[in-house]
Amino acid sequence: MNTKVTIRRLNTGVPGLDQILGGGLPEFSFNLIVGKPGTGKTTMAHQIMFALATRERPALFFTVLGEPPLKMLRYQQQFSFFDLDKVNASIRYVNLSDEVAMHNFDQVLARITQEVEALSPALVFVDSFRSVMLESQHPRKGSIKLQQFIQQLGILLSGWQATTFLIGEYLSERNPNPVLTVADGLLSLEQSVYRNSMVRQMQVIKMRGQATRPGMHTFRITSAGIEIFPAAVVHVDSGETTAATGVSQNRARLTMGIPRLDEMLGGGLPSGYSLLVAGPSGSGKTILATKFLSEGVRCGEPGVIVAFEQVPSRSWIRTLDDLIRKEQIGLINTRSLDLSIDEIVHNLTNLIHRMKATRVVIDSLSGFELAVAPTFREDFRESLFRMVTVLSGLGVTVLMTSELEDRYIDLRFSPYGSAFLTDAIIVQRYIEVDSRLKRVMAVVKVRASNHSNEIRQFEITDEGIEIGDPVLDYEGLLGGRPTRMVDADTVVRGKP
Repeated sequence: MNTKVTIRRLNTGVPGLDQILGGGLPEFSFNLIVGKPGTGKTTMAHQIMFALATRERPALFFTVLGEPPLKMLRYQQQFSFFDLDKVNASIRYVNLSDEVAMHNFDQVLARITQEVEALSPALVFVDSFRSVMLESQHPRKGSIKLQQFIQQLGILLSGWQATTFLIGEYLSERNPNPVLTVADGLLSLEQSVYRNSMVRQMQVIKMRGQATRPGMHTFRITSAGIEIFPAAVVHVDSGETTAATGVSQNRARLTMGIPRLDEMLGGGLPSGYSLLVAGPSGSGKTILATKFLSEGVRCGEPGVIVAFEQVPSRSWIRTLDDLIRKEQIGLINTRSLDLSIDEIVHNLTNLIHRMKATRVVIDSLSGFELAVAPTFREDFRESLFRMVTVLSGLGVTVLMTSELEDRYIDLRFSPYGSAFLTDAIIVQRYIEVDSRLKRVMAVVKVRASNHSNEIRQFEITDEGIEIGDPVLDYEGLLGGRPTRMVDADTVVRGKP
């Protein structure tokens, strides 16, 4: 016999919030929404209220402010979730500022009781409860104390089976508030500003009776309200191994769209792999990436590109633009300077699912790092690991570009020490030939697969990348000094 009590979970109407709460908000729970001014507490409360309130399930919103609710509503009406038809129909606003100003908790409790009995609400909000806390410093003689008030308020609202939210600033390490002990749920909102970027984050500190997603989760406030981007969860694949642990050899091979490159990779890029294309500015990384996407469309494989770089304007790039307009390739193009990895992964995975994409390009990691808010740059390497692992779990094939400074005398694959995350690496370099710079490329690795170890010269034309013959002698490519190369044609002609 099952004796467990079933707790209904309510959908909050805030994108991403139900996910980090562990499936929604427990009905009849007693919750706190805390944070400093400007973090979005009141907006989140209203967004939840307008999503849940109906005539059959009315809401009471108590304001404990010196200003009338009309002023607060004026600003909340700017959000698309606001529904004027619900005001005074399924949502009622009550101002408690007069009762609170009298420093008498008995009268505050009596007024709340009166309103709750009259409406029998399913949802109750008190904003800002901090005002009550401040007034408690000047208690009226004979009035009940704050702790008793909180306990009685909790009992009252639970007895009426209402889901309750107290909004305010409560968290203090020096003086923890008694309201925290009786709360079933505690949502903490924060924001940090660095130069011209601002990052908002939230954390579910407490939610009784269910497993929540740990950690800090970024969110934005837009004209639609609050949208939360849950931190990506890395799942360990118990079946076929993933990019970080090695990949089986029986995967299908994808064509790259560049003659001879498939041959260099050992027959094409294995499906589901992650490929890093590293090289200095102008070496052709973006060209290779866009050819990879357009070849996918030709083979019936939709793709997605996340662009952080200035896109060139050659004819083959315009072809990519045509594919984007035809929605055969999805585009995420941003110049924002306050992104988080979680926001990019969230938008990217949604676009992958919508388009049923199998190829993904991120161009470039260098631009990505600049777009990420300074708050997250210290953990950029760890974030890249989570992003690559999440995309690998989706089964897509990922190509990432990374800009490197070409010093001629050393060879690096990534400025982030993240080359180990990828299954394959292509490096592009410049070499000096008769006082001119020439481009060369080499396949450094293709995990669990044979590949060419040749260094090949290539050119960029109006048609894209054209790979030539192997370079037979070049001392400066893998170390040493820049030197004159001897190519296959020179040897055949017998020139020095």
